[in-house]
Amino acid sequence: MASYDLVVIGTGPGGYVCAIRAAQLGLKVAVVEKRATHGGTCLNIGCIPSKALLHASELFDEASREFAHLGIKVPAPELDLDQMMRFKDEGVDGNVKGVDYLLKKNKIDTFHGRATIVAAGKVKVTPEAGEASEIETKAIVIATGSEVTPLPGVTIDEERIVSSTGALSLKQVPKRLAVIGGGVIGLELGSVWRRLGADVTVIEYLDRLLPGMDAEVAKSFQRILAKQGFKFELSSKVTGVVPAGEALAVTVEPAAGGAAKTIEADVVLVAIGRRAYTEGLGLETVGVALDPRGRIVTGGHFETNVPGIYAIGDAIAGPMLAHKAEDEGVAIAEILAGQAGHVNYDVIPGVVYTAPEVASVGKTEEELKAAGVAYNVGKFPFTANGRAKVNRTTEGFVKILADAKTDRVLGVHIIGPDAGTLIAEAAVAMEFGAASEDIARTCHAHPTLSEAVKEAAFAVEKRAIHM
Repeated sequence: MASYDLVVIGTGPGGYVCAIRAAQLGLKVAVVEKRATHGGTCLNIGCIPSKALLHASELFDEASREFAHLGIKVPAPELDLDQMMRFKDEGVDGNVKGVDYLLKKNKIDTFHGRATIVAAGKVKVTPEAGEASEIETKAIVIATGSEVTPLPGVTIDEERIVSSTGALSLKQVPKRLAVIGGGVIGLELGSVWRRLGADVTVIEYLDRLLPGMDAEVAKSFQRILAKQGFKFELSSKVTGVVPAGEALAVTVEPAAGGAAKTIEADVVLVAIGRRAYTEGLGLETVGVALDPRGRIVTGGHFETNVPGIYAIGDAIAGPMLAHKAEDEGVAIAEILAGQAGHVNYDVIPGVVYTAPEVASVGKTEEELKAAGVAYNVGKFPFTANGRAKVNRTTEGFVKILADAKTDRVLGVHIIGPDAGTLIAEAAVAMEFGAASEDIARTCHAHPTLSEAVKEAAFAVEKRAIHM
């Protein structure tokens, strides 16, 4: 029986990063992956393929609308959806091969099959073909990620009624796309198909988009998406999806109760969230505790109630984000190697990769008000940023929230061009406990979009230069 210091179950961003860091620190490491390829949901059917389609569809849209304004005369672009899908698949293939290379480079043993924890220190691996085997280990890290949350009464077939997985591989552009859920996944994938020609309607149970993000940003974002052609049914719930000839009939009712109405669609995307994936791990047998939402319960050092068994990423509480899982993977590897691994959960950025992008880190205004924290607000619009003006990408703004007494930055929220990149400066600043004055007094290159962050920092004390 093979024996290791650490066995990691799952090779998504949390799992493979954990394994690599542990190997760097001298531990003998093995990973178990149920897929034929490494990278988990993120690289195979999530973050990476969706970003490829977002990028390609955005360029298609720009060629259709913007090139003439820039003095570029080209024929109206024609969509080759098959080639766009091949482009997406090439990107996925390159990334998963990259993870495979990194595991081999760090001398990490790989097992493909379903993992079952037989006992603390023992994992059974059952491949799709062949006999099961067992491996021994001093520590087990569960990094199995998450799966699509189903909608009761709606059966996903990944052809006409799809999850995010099916929405990444549609054979043709639907004339009408109904998106159930106004969160990140639904809006990103809705953006892809809207740019390619679909009529998109978003149905959201709450009275707003992007629950958990800053309300002002979400409201502004909805207005921008409406200008792009999105339609919205907020404070609404879907109670059924049934065939209606060649179309699908989506039954929508007010969330608070009332008369139902029907929306016709060619494709329905169910994007109401994700849930921890723990199926078949044998957690009940070994006694690992789960919370009411099915997530693995862990303590301060990611350890479960069973000594020697740990969990990270989407399988435990916290934002379901690849980079959060990666940081946890590094932290638990360092803890197991006798170091002081740590994750600062107050500084984990979140990004919506639409056009414009939406990015956030730290507290929202709503959270600060609920906590009774006095704060100052600095805002700066991209309409007043020189680079955004010349690029014709002026929608959105930067908002900085700073403690009213200490000026320490408590939250930064951006809607606008390259927001996902700009938010990194805010995250670094907050990690070092920066004040808004620190950002404002830091020299930013001109002309860049990052100057909007500097100006928003100046605006905290009401002294923005270009507004």
